[in-house]
Amino acid sequence: MEEKTLVLGVIGADVHAVGNKILEIALTEAGFNVVNLGVLVSQKEFVEAALETNADAILVSSLYGHAEIDARGLREALIEAGIGDILMYIGGYLVVGNQDWSEVEAKFKQLGFDRVYPPSTLPEDFIPTLREDLGM
Repeated sequence: MEEKTLVLGVIGADVHAVGNKILEIALTEAGFNVVNLGVLVSQKEFVEAALETNADAILVSSLYGHAEIDARGLREALIEAGIGDILMYIGGYLVVGNQDWSEVEAKFKQLGFDRVYPPSTLPEDFIPTLREDLGM
């Protein structure tokens, strides 16, 4: 079975590094080739890394509540780069305050994310779905 490449990073002005490292370890142990861009990652860096590595998916995390601003236009940037159909996941504390999760999820799906995960989602909660989405 061919190894799938994932681009992982914390988008925008967010510096929350611990969860990012945990995800990198869990995904690597699950057999993925993980390209971890770390924190403070721009949309441009996600697009360039996905192109350079021929990535199968982009995993975006955000923990400071401004993901909607940071992620708006990412799908369009990927389409412009010729990789518009790449799988995109996002998770974390995506919005400020307590908003109804179904509304938050719908908002990020409208932004072009295939899967949207709430805070405190564990790697084992989404890795099976990721495998399925990637046809593994």
